Amino acid sequence: MASFHYMIMIVACATVFAMMFHQGEAIKCFVCNSHNDTRCAEKPPPEDLNVDCSTTKGGSKYTFCRKIIQIIEFSVNNLPPDTRTIRGCGWEEGNYKNKCYQRSGFGGRQEVCACDKDGCNGAATVKATFGVLLAAVVVFFARA
Repeated sequence: MASFHYMIMIVACATVFAMMFHQGEAIKCFVCNSHNDTRCAEKPPPEDLNVDCSTTKGGSKYTFCRKIIQIIEFSVNNLPPDTRTIRGCGWEEGNYKNKCYQRSGFGGRQEVCACDKDGCNGAATVKATFGVLLAAVVVFFARA
């Protein structure tokens, strides 16, 4: 009976481990703008907004995901005060990969974050969830 439990643990661990790596070179990111689709501001956004960046227009090789929070503090150019969340694929990495930075100007500011894991421009990623699941499985079988 104990060997059956160990076999289940090995299969579960192997499955979780395999899911933690990128499949191929394409990255999947949430792509949306809360100005056009209010679901984009949700944490996390709906899964149907998570797309394979290799299918987006532009022909660039996307290597990371980007999330921008844009805050318009007062009416500028006939635009009312507003907060927008913009998520998308990115290719110009510079020094900001896996980092955030802020910019501000007349009437507004924005925070821009870039990350290099599938779906990382949403809230928590699926991979983190599987990591927690793996830890729970190991603890469960270690006590058995």
